[in-house]
Amino acid sequence: MIDMKLIRKDPEKIKNGAKKRNFDADKIIDDILQIDAQRREAIARVESMRAEQNAAGKKIPQIKKQGGDVSQLMADMKKLSAEVKEGGNEVSKIEEKLNTLLANLPNMPDEDVVAGGKENNRPLHYFGEKPKFEGFTPKNHVELCENLHMIDYERGAKIAGAGSWIYCGMGARMEWALLNFFIDEHLRDGYELMLLPHMLKYECGYVAGQFPKFTDEDYWIANPTSSDKKFLLPTAETALVNLHRDEILSEEELPKKYVAYTPCYRREAGSYRSEERGMVRGHQFNKVEMVQYTRPEDSDKAFEELVGKAERLVQELGLHYRLSKLAAGDCSFSMARTYDVEVWIPSMKIYKEVSSASNARDYQARRGNIRFRGKDGKIQYVNTLNASGLATSRVLPAIVEQYQNADGSVTVPEVLRKYMGTDVIRP
Repeated sequence: MIDMKLIRKDPEKIKNGAKKRNFDADKIIDDILQIDAQRREAIARVESMRAEQNAAGKKIPQIKKQGGDVSQLMADMKKLSAEVKEGGNEVSKIEEKLNTLLANLPNMPDEDVVAGGKENNRPLHYFGEKPKFEGFTPKNHVELCENLHMIDYERGAKIAGAGSWIYCGMGARMEWALLNFFIDEHLRDGYELMLLPHMLKYECGYVAGQFPKFTDEDYWIANPTSSDKKFLLPTAETALVNLHRDEILSEEELPKKYVAYTPCYRREAGSYRSEERGMVRGHQFNKVEMVQYTRPEDSDKAFEELVGKAERLVQELGLHYRLSKLAAGDCSFSMARTYDVEVWIPSMKIYKEVSSASNARDYQARRGNIRFRGKDGKIQYVNTLNASGLATSRVLPAIVEQYQNADGSVTVPEVLRKYMGTDVIRP
């Protein structure tokens, strides 16, 4: 969440930052300032009463020593103790209201992030050329994957419903090859591999910034024998940014670099518009995710590293793509800046995101109370960053479409051949 000191210091800056996201935070900020003033007044009253308690506590043994009567003072102390308890409860209730408002306030976009929605996203550069298909009419990935027995859409829908599919044959082997290739690259770069739980507690979604605002976008699992309730992770980031919740790391431990493979589960998916057919959008898909914890001064460098790593994976696969800088309104709730790596899907004639690299600054760390102790002894919040490395459900369609041949076969990208044991997938 946003630092309360920043809100007090320059509320108009926070309001304007929210407006860049097309988010009207004026009333929320005004309410936050009002409740914060109430909180500080309540804390001052409680502290004053506690000071009175302490002073009286020192008097009692002195009066007793002198043979005086302390009965009235003891009665006053009992009354004051009740008032202190009541005041503490009032502070807790006020802080709960304040934290609820702060939790519903999105992160501040970085100064150089432009205002507006996805219409203001800006391509930064392109890699390679759009593939040209000489002498034949190219097929879309749905037809190719069915003809090559790579994906079974019909049986996927039969056993799991719309928006589901089954990898089979060389499709399953290519999916597994992609995941192995990605993880090998991240391990080589010094990232620690984590295999995570897929069912997470509410706190994980809160720290990541998905809750309470976006609770209806996830799949929830209720335990019929207890009040325990968990949700299926929408991305490994949700778990990875909670690894050090409520911890104080040492500066020497930073940066922490993690990578995880998980399926991702999302309720909001499953649209069947023409540009989202096949595996381009679904309720469950595979993704390798990177997360870093850094010092604030190392945050920008870490962001460039994550973007570069995501780009390198797509480059090594030989796919045409572009890198886009997102406008504030298209950045997710918790993020101060985001770059998307978007591959070209020839049959759709559009670019589709396969990696989002984002910097949350200290927004998630404040929600999760994740800090580090500097060499000078000072305790600060870490910065958290994440990037897909990569999501496969759009990479595989991009491969089969960009690498298709006139005879209906698909050439396997060179970096995947050692995992798949072949250089061409044939009908």
